[in-house]
Amino acid sequence: MTTMMMDRTGMTSTNPMMTPTNMPTQIPGVPNWMMTPRCTFKFEKCTAGMKMLCDCDDATARSMMQNLCTMLRGGTCSICCMMNGMMVCCCNLTMGMCKIEMTSQGFCLTCTSGDEVCCKMIQSCCDCLCTMMKAGCTGCFLMNNTPVCCG
Repeated sequence: MTTMMMDRTGMTSTNPMMTPTNMPTQIPGVPNWMMTPRCTFKFEKCTAGMKMLCDCDDATARSMMQNLCTMLRGGTCSICCMMNGMMVCCCNLTMGMCKIEMTSQGFCLTCTSGDEVCCKMIQSCCDCLCTMMKAGCTGCFLMNNTPVCCG
């Protein structure tokens, strides 16, 4: 399979008193699912931060993923690691500049900073993500809190 189902039930409230009037609420008992492209993540440190390579074998899923990256470009980038459906770790890459370049198989995210301390934080996130993936976690890449791909 080249896509992955994600449950978005925790992202909206079912209590109408807690949501703004212009925001639709989720209907109780109806699952809120979303399809995200399945890909392979590779993380590596670079001199000023980190790189994440995201490769997708399926052409349709890859096109969807690249279109999402293009539409959501310029926003926040996050990578969440999950094990058994529970989030174990979430790295919000707000301490650096994130740049996305399309590749033939997917995209390459580069997160860098000119500040030495921020660079260390970005590289620590890279170490953490590598460790989580080696331990068997599933990763999910988000832009502006929208899932772009999982792997």
